[in-house]
Amino acid sequence: MSNTKSTSNSHDSQNSPKKDEEGTESTVTDDRPKPMEVLRGARSQLAELTGMEAETVSSFEQTADGWSLEVEVLELARVPDTMSLMASYQVDLDPDGALTGYRRVRRYERGRSDARRPGGR
Repeated sequence: MSNTKSTSNSHDSQNSPKKDEEGTESTVTDDRPKPMEVLRGARSQLAELTGMEAETVSSFEQTADGWSLEVEVLELARVPDTMSLMASYQVDLDPDGALTGYRRVRRYERGRSDARRPGGR
């Protein structure tokens, strides 16, 4: 007869017991969306509201209120493509990734670069 002990753990790393400040064990779950989920959700929600598909996300950060992104969209297609009108939208989301607001912050021709700003930006 062999005595074998199972060493498998039925808890995954997100639901494993953790000790709180008083040393008491409690199960902690992290239901917050991952950054890529937030990006995909923001693009999808903005497209649904505006009817314009996001081409790229030019900035992305977590804030005290959730998430803030700057999303580039094609507003008006022109020929040649370098003359198409693009826009940057600031998109704000709550901590769960639900869109709470958006606004257009800039409109520009696709073929134009920003004027040089002090500090190389």
